[in-house]
Amino acid sequence: MTAADVPAAALPDGEGAVRPGETGPAGPRRGRRRPRLPPGALPYALLAPAAVAELIVHVVPIAVGIWMSFKELTLFYIRDWSRAPGRGLGNYRVAVDLDGAIGADLLRSFLVTLAVTLLAVALSWLFGAAAAILTQDRFRGRGPLRALFLVPYALPVYAAVMTWAFMFQRDNGLVNHVLADQLHLTGGGRPFWLIGGNSFWALVTVVVWRSWPFAFLVLTAGMQSVSRDLYEAAALDGAGMWRRIRHITLPALRPVNQVLVLVLFLWTFNDFNTPFVLFGKAAPDGGDLVSVHIYHASFVTWNFGTGSAMSVLLLLFLLVATAAYLLATSRRRPAHG
Repeated sequence: MTAADVPAAALPDGEGAVRPGETGPAGPRRGRRRPRLPPGALPYALLAPAAVAELIVHVVPIAVGIWMSFKELTLFYIRDWSRAPGRGLGNYRVAVDLDGAIGADLLRSFLVTLAVTLLAVALSWLFGAAAAILTQDRFRGRGPLRALFLVPYALPVYAAVMTWAFMFQRDNGLVNHVLADQLHLTGGGRPFWLIGGNSFWALVTVVVWRSWPFAFLVLTAGMQSVSRDLYEAAALDGAGMWRRIRHITLPALRPVNQVLVLVLFLWTFNDFNTPFVLFGKAAPDGGDLVSVHIYHASFVTWNFGTGSAMSVLLLLFLLVATAAYLLATSRRRPAHG
């Protein structure tokens, strides 16, 4: 009996076993070869699914929107978009014509959106920074308190905004019950919060309530990189809390604040869910953000060409504002050699 007649498991150290691709007593055996990528192609292969998803979700809709902005795409051509006649820059001229009704309404909506965004971003950062600083040191109950601060950010947007809409009701809302019935701050009357000029403050309140926990979360994470030795050394030198915040905390959080403020600005300026759920399709002038205004121009008046032109103008503004902000903040950052 030869080694080929003995099972491989019975031989010491697998002696006599035939490995794939080797020539044994039964002849050559071919093993399966795994397909090999060209050198350096693995990173691109791993990024390919994300690139395809980005192309489908963002690039293609943007391209279609730009194409629609040059078409007279109204209700008459909605069934067959390819038959819509071209209009050139006509939709853009209508959107930026401040003497016309459409351009004037768009400018008013843009100014309201800019005011809401600047005020909401400033208050969200202020509340988030204050909460992050106050919960930086260890104390009993710090963990549950931090978790409580994150509740507005964790709640679904529709549930949270609908709750605020009920609270802002004029006759049976909690806001008027507290301000008018208990604190008597409204002069005996019950103000409207979801229509008229007060809608601006109602929208700012809801946006800040939803945004400041995100600022708190980001700033809390950024403070973890600040060495406690700096605070202890400053305290030994007689620096108070405000001087430590000004000369240690804020300079250390400058890179974090650069990204945080930009993200809050873009989120608030593009926010559609909050005003739409809070006011409905017919948003009042004080709560008519650009996103809702474009939706109304596109899906209520059925003028998709003009709505697409407004969307492209909004995209260009955000690109310019983002580039200017990054350029300004980068110049202020000290260079490290």
